[in-house]
Amino acid sequence: MRPALPLLWLLLAWAVIGGAVLAGWLPRWSWQLALGLIVLVALLDLFRLRRLPSPTAQRRMPEALALDVRRDVQLSLQSKRALRLEVFDLVPGAWHVDGLPRRVRLRAGYATTLEYAVQPPQRGRFRLDGVQLRLFSPWRLWRQQRSVPPALDVRVFPNFVPLTRFALFSAEQASRMVGAHLKRRRGEGTDFHQMREYRIGDSLRQIDWKATSRARRLVSREYQDEKNQQMLLMLDTGRRMMASDGGLSHFDQVLNAALVVSYLALRQGDGVGLHATGGDHRWVAPGRGMATIDELLRASYDLQPQAVATDYLAAATELAALQRRRALVMLVTNVRDEDIEDLLAAVKLLQRRHLVCVASLREQVLDQALERPVQDDTDAAQAGAAALYLQQRAQAHDALRSHRVMVLDVTADALPGALVERYLSVKRDGLL
Repeated sequence: MRPALPLLWLLLAWAVIGGAVLAGWLPRWSWQLALGLIVLVALLDLFRLRRLPSPTAQRRMPEALALDVRRDVQLSLQSKRALRLEVFDLVPGAWHVDGLPRRVRLRAGYATTLEYAVQPPQRGRFRLDGVQLRLFSPWRLWRQQRSVPPALDVRVFPNFVPLTRFALFSAEQASRMVGAHLKRRRGEGTDFHQMREYRIGDSLRQIDWKATSRARRLVSREYQDEKNQQMLLMLDTGRRMMASDGGLSHFDQVLNAALVVSYLALRQGDGVGLHATGGDHRWVAPGRGMATIDELLRASYDLQPQAVATDYLAAATELAALQRRRALVMLVTNVRDEDIEDLLAAVKLLQRRHLVCVASLREQVLDQALERPVQDDTDAAQAGAAALYLQQRAQAHDALRSHRVMVLDVTADALPGALVERYLSVKRDGLL
């Protein structure tokens, strides 16, 4: 219970009367009478406020939201008595809210519906603890805060909306949409697809001479990429992924890229699995079919990078025990020169059975530091430090390449295209 502004105005008026009494303009009993009337009215209004019933609330809101995507919410309030109140839904504090708080007037027995919008800036599990109301007394001398149900548990997933537009395009077209640069090799692959007439540009190895002699015209074999292979996304959830570019953490951008390459791999008929290690741990065995995307989303939506060092060798040992069938393992991390010995040992262990690709994220600020014009000693020191760091980073990448490891050195925004391009090149070259 707190006094509202009208009660404060009444107390100010009582103080003015007191001043008039001191000046001799009014008798003393008028000041005492004014105080008695104010106290009587305030207590009566307070009593009436305490007897007011709390309205009931209903919230229409999906239990699954997408990261950084605006979503409308409907809130319905109903009361047996006419009420004036202010409304605020108890959304998590970091969420962006548009349209609240709102002052409304409820009619007795009628439902009042208001709309507002939320935009969650983080993934994970969240809880709306209820609806917070600020009720005003009938004479508006007092106000009272109350919280009423319902509470709601909400899950915020990576933004999977861009995946829906890929369904309208072929795998090759969708790959180009994410920035993958593909080299066409017409008719070549690893699995036989069909016979067709010879086309200019077909290699001599594609010609089926027996079919050619029977048909009395050149006939070529057409192949397609082998299906039912497996890809494992090995995601670092340690401290290396806590950096951010463009308003999103590196790990959020890694999850988005993982969804893109997983979707396209599933479209190609391959199985996709997930192994998160470092901070949070998670394992999803490779699965086929588009329903696997839902499984990957449910398993990864609440993953968060932790301020711990990733043990690459322990992670590789765990993955080698979990995944026995040969697969393309895409490890997404941020390679530093101090990690190279542990990382090399992990990669060698995985290479006994799997094909390994390491995607090393590069912070955009490093590129910007080199591109920025040098105007003073501070700029020169920053550019020199960035150049030295990138040189050490390149040496670590060269050490991996010397052990036949595919290495991608990319910024977070270029990661989806780089992963898709490398996956398709592995398929095209039959490396699995």
